Amino acid sequence: MHLLSNVHSGEQTLALGGVTSGLVGLSEEVTWRAKHFGVWQNLTSRTTAFNSPNYFQVTMVRGIFRSMQADHLFRTTASGLTEMKDLFRIAAPLPGLGLVAELLFLRRYMLALLRERNAVIKRVAESSEWQRYL
Repeated sequence: MHLLSNVHSGEQTLALGGVTSGLVGLSEEVTWRAKHFGVWQNLTSRTTAFNSPNYFQVTMVRGIFRSMQADHLFRTTASGLTEMKDLFRIAAPLPGLGLVAELLFLRRYMLALLRERNAVIKRVAESSEWQRYL
């Protein structure tokens, strides 16, 4: 699902000792390769918290950022629908210059990326296509 929702960046998984397909569990790592800002980058994330089906957290363990962490929360609404909420934290490299980059373009870029990804997830979840991912 992650690859489908990030097709615009040419994202792919790399076989570097971590998970490359299927569902990811607690303490498992995935290394992603994608093109952002015209540059190919690798980022390895680890699932650092997991409480299925309500919550999971991924934390960058290697990559270009100083830090990156995402919490993904799911809950059933009163009407029986599923609501997904992402809490995403990122810190650019180079503390001084990185803060300027965060304020000028990085936050806006990452927010657009997350919105695009979540629109794909919503489309798949609201169709029968989700069954391909279990």
